[in-house]
Amino acid sequence: MWTVALVASLAVVALLTLTPDGSGWAWGSPAVELRWYLTGLHSTATVVQLTGNLGLLTVPAALAVLRWPALGRLPALGLVALATGSGIELLQWALPLGRVVSPLDAVLNATGAVVAGLAVAHLRRVPA
Repeated sequence: MWTVALVASLAVVALLTLTPDGSGWAWGSPAVELRWYLTGLHSTATVVQLTGNLGLLTVPAALAVLRWPALGRLPALGLVALATGSGIELLQWALPLGRVVSPLDAVLNATGAVVAGLAVAHLRRVPA
């Protein structure tokens, strides 16, 4: 059951991040993007972008921890989350999708995934 849900959630992530939005790619400078986030929190567009990046991998991370409970530890979860976020950015770079390739996006994706995965792991350990 968890495996099917995980595969479906990853398919949604792929649809959100790997569908064409033009051609080629653009570089998202981490310093420029970080400044944009920090100075633009009053903007709906900035908050939507930040929330989307933090939330992108939360469902797959939660489902992965439910499927493989040993993944619910920070080192393993952090490594898998950062590899997944980085993999998305590498695919956006390698494929002519017209996307912005951003290391900061990968870090934000991983951060949301780690928080969600650790929350699920904690809730599994709490007695009912």
